[in-house]
Amino acid sequence: MKRFGLLLLLVLCSLSWTVVAEEAVLIDFAILTADTDDGQNEATVIDFADKAGSSFTDEEKLAMRTSLAIENWGVVLASSSRTVENQRYSYTKEAPVKETSRKYAGETIMGVRVHFPDEPYNSWAMIKPPFEIPAYEKKDDADLYGDKFTGYGVVKNVGVIKSVSVNILGSNFPNGLGLVLKDQNNQEQIIFVDYLDFDGWRTLTWENPNYIEEVRNREIQKFPLYPRTAPMRKLIGLVFYKDSTQSGGDFITYVKDITMTYDLAVLTLESDVDHEALWGILDQRETSRRTAEFERLGNIQVLQYLEKKKMHQETAINEEEAEAPEETE
Repeated sequence: MKRFGLLLLLVLCSLSWTVVAEEAVLIDFAILTADTDDGQNEATVIDFADKAGSSFTDEEKLAMRTSLAIENWGVVLASSSRTVENQRYSYTKEAPVKETSRKYAGETIMGVRVHFPDEPYNSWAMIKPPFEIPAYEKKDDADLYGDKFTGYGVVKNVGVIKSVSVNILGSNFPNGLGLVLKDQNNQEQIIFVDYLDFDGWRTLTWENPNYIEEVRNREIQKFPLYPRTAPMRKLIGLVFYKDSTQSGGDFITYVKDITMTYDLAVLTLESDVDHEALWGILDQRETSRRTAEFERLGNIQVLQYLEKKKMHQETAINEEEAEAPEETE
């Protein structure tokens, strides 16, 4: 009888199991300030000079490096809104938080300015990094799995996403906020988070409506533990939406960070044999993906550098002046 009672207790406990999800920072703009002499963020610098060819001087090649520094991010407007004026007055800036602020006092976050059209139609603007964030770039030779951008727009070993949260400073604008994520299969997911019609700091959260808390209600599957590359998510951009009933003109907001709560895709289990040291399969796969990413991003950066060199110098100076807030009133 005692055995039956103990067995019943164990069964009841097992039926009440819920999943404990992981939480990680997808990106924190407070650590993406410019900290080098050339205005880059040292932790996220990528040098594309190797893709430039031999026709460039050493001085020109030194300029072919970029990073995820806040002011390198760009604003891409919907095609119907992409006029010269709207694009010129849409950009990102480093935004220092006052020392008297109740949250993030003294930190520097991302400030966003978007100039939406005044005409009554729907529009959107995407805040994008200067290059697609590489998921497999290495920090150094000892970095086996290519984790240079983990926490800088990339989260590894992501199974089912439970929720995504954005810490943002609102100013009573009625615009909507969305996020664009990409997985290891290059499939993009657009998540609508919430509206920004509030004043002050707020944590906006998207809860996955398809997330199943109870283990007993899930479809249980087994997967080979090796060699299996863990799934990941990376940030493609933030999207701000304007409804046709909303007034256009300048839209301002400030973003601190984005966090993600998710199930682990693969558990890290101890094994009697070091599979990777013996076979090296995961390192080969990561190296292949890393090389493909670097080739693609390098070619784009070189083309952008050439286009900037071809611009009329007076035009370039005028654009820099236009970005200064005192010149836009």
